Amino acid sequence: MSSRLRLRERHRVRERHRVRLWAQQWGRSSRDHRSPRGRSLRSRLPLFVGVALVAVCAVTALTVFLVQRAYLLGDLDQRVTSAAERVQGGTPGRTQGTTEAGPAVDTDLTFLDQRGQAVGTITGTLEADGYVSAARVVPQDGDPRNLGAAQRAALDGIEADGSLHTRTVPGLGTYRVTALADGGQAVLTGLPMDGARDMIRSLIVVEAVVAVVGLAAASCVCAVVIRRQLRPLGRVAATAVEVSRSPLDLAGATGLTPASGLTRVSERDTGPGSEAGQVGAALNRLIDHVESSLDQRQRGEEEMHRSEERIRRLLADASHELRTPLAAIAGYAELMNRGAGMIEPTLAWRRVSAESARMTGLVEDLLLLARLDEGRLPHSAEADLAALVAEAVWDARATGSDHDWQLGPLLDTPALVVGDKARLHQVVANLLANARMHTPVGTTVVTSVEATDERRIIRVRDNGPGIPPTLLPRVFERFTRADASRSRPDARSGGAGLGLAIAAAITQAHGGRIGVESEPGRTEFTIELPAIGMPRLLPVDTVSAPSTPTPTPTPTPTQAQAQAQAQTRAQAQTSAPTPAPPSPRSRHEPRTSPLRP
Repeated sequence: MSSRLRLRERHRVRERHRVRLWAQQWGRSSRDHRSPRGRSLRSRLPLFVGVALVAVCAVTALTVFLVQRAYLLGDLDQRVTSAAERVQGGTPGRTQGTTEAGPAVDTDLTFLDQRGQAVGTITGTLEADGYVSAARVVPQDGDPRNLGAAQRAALDGIEADGSLHTRTVPGLGTYRVTALADGGQAVLTGLPMDGARDMIRSLIVVEAVVAVVGLAAASCVCAVVIRRQLRPLGRVAATAVEVSRSPLDLAGATGLTPASGLTRVSERDTGPGSEAGQVGAALNRLIDHVESSLDQRQRGEEEMHRSEERIRRLLADASHELRTPLAAIAGYAELMNRGAGMIEPTLAWRRVSAESARMTGLVEDLLLLARLDEGRLPHSAEADLAALVAEAVWDARATGSDHDWQLGPLLDTPALVVGDKARLHQVVANLLANARMHTPVGTTVVTSVEATDERRIIRVRDNGPGIPPTLLPRVFERFTRADASRSRPDARSGGAGLGLAIAAAITQAHGGRIGVESEPGRTEFTIELPAIGMPRLLPVDTVSAPSTPTPTPTPTPTQAQAQAQAQTRAQAQTSAPTPAPPSPRSRHEPRTSPLRP
């Protein structure tokens, strides 16, 4: 039996322990849940405002209660004192006797029989020891009656010094009484406090009702206003969440761009007049910065990929171009090693020398392009383009007598620019060599120089077959060569495709731009260079649609009769792609570059 009791007691202890642990855990979780830190601003603000309103209402109600209570009790005390003075004969119109010591006291309390006495007024006489010998009260019916012994005993012990006392009279309630002595006789007077207390209780009830209604209305209005004011902040937070879910690491793959990408906070939620608007505007600025960084990163990656592709293509093309002369040199050397009967030594050495010169020229061209890419010009001085063009045309006549080389209208005054005269001469020479290598015998090539206030223009125009439309966008790229079927049958095909690329790079290094317009029967290269004291020219990175070009006057009848059927324009520039107004004869310039023999 005792063992069962012990088991039951242990079981009860365990249950109490479990209940205690559960209560502690629940209390902690509920406290954590009710903690203001775990609540949103939407719920905390009404709570704080409600607590503040309750405190304000409580302080206001307490102040009103204390002031009103003091006023009512003060008024009651004043009325009690006035009634006591009337008992002493202070009220005019009351008949009273006089003695040598002063006015006589109405000891039989007959004045209560007079009309106008307040209901509940008590009047009595006090003995020297404070005992109430006689006392009467005015009841509701207005007929004064004497107080009983128990009621008089409740009024005993009051000093006749005019001080006010609160006494509870059996059957009548709580009274405010005072006693005055005059001529050896003390008179007690009292008025009921029930009226003042009823008014105070009514005031408390009214204040409570008004406070509850006011708090309820204020809480509702406050909740609505707070929710409405915090609604923009909620939309800002939703925008931030949406932006945070955007795949920023896949911006390039998803097509995320400043024009189509991240969500913005609406304009109505970015007003500077509110804190939520300031937060929304700051978030928009942050999103703009993020998108700008993404766009710059994407452009940088694309440019890096293009640069890598260009480098790989350049290395492949350069390797291919260098492999050809090296293979030829190795072949001739092998033939010479096999014996004099395989090949004449003089011929072998002549071919080895030619291939070595070709390889040397290719390496020098690549070195020149590398230097031009760095923006380095060996010599920079004033150069006259008119004299330079005339020299290049005379050189072309000497090397290609089977073409009709003409000088177009030249300027009477020097067309001066600042640059490297030798490199500028190389640009014109490369364009003329390109015309000689890729046009048939008898083609007319006209070279002219024009000038405006801001630029100097060189034009090289021929009436050959033109550049194929598929090749035109890449004509200024390195190692770009035309199809052998479009070159002269007797022209050497050993060009590396760097001539027009070098011309474009030199033009770029001088702050200019180069372009080409081509159609069957007409091809025109245009070189624009800034005049002395003028800024670098802004390139145009576009390829225009075919249109009929404005013909340039030329003394050659063949060019005047050329018919334009389809024209593809492209201009190559060597600076960043920024739109600029073209010259009167130039067209949109692509970034790529034409061929060189």
